[in-house]
Amino acid sequence: MQIPFYIRRVLLVLGLGTKALMSPVAFGVNAIVDDEEGRIILVRHRYMQGLHLPGGGVSSGEPPADAIIRELQEELGLLESSPPEFMSLYTRQFGFITNVVALYRVRNAKINFKPNLEIREIAYVDPGAPPDDVRPGARRRLAELVGDTPPGPYW
Repeated sequence: MQIPFYIRRVLLVLGLGTKALMSPVAFGVNAIVDDEEGRIILVRHRYMQGLHLPGGGVSSGEPPADAIIRELQEELGLLESSPPEFMSLYTRQFGFITNVVALYRVRNAKINFKPNLEIREIAYVDPGAPPDDVRPGARRRLAELVGDTPPGPYW
């Protein structure tokens, strides 16, 4: 799509480049949350198929490590945990939007899960033998975790 010169000029004067308008990016966080038995917590959303790693969006100006703790409190009923450990950064294309996803590991999590408007249930899974309905992105992260595959750049 070609943006007319005069609109590009106005955007530049306002400090907004056309690249930002043409390449929207959403920033998200996900977590590998494990229990004392080495199982990983996955979530089943009310609005999506399959099991996913818990997580969500990063609010404007919010540090990603704070965002994952907030998301875990909202989705899982996280009561306490060790500080989140940054693991990796991934890219995911969703339509014309690029998602950048920061993955954290959260250990020693104490959870008080209750089904809510977003999450129907949680499952504790063996990362080396996940159930069939684990979504591809979460499945790749679990395979990376157990050393079955090297880390990749795409979610």
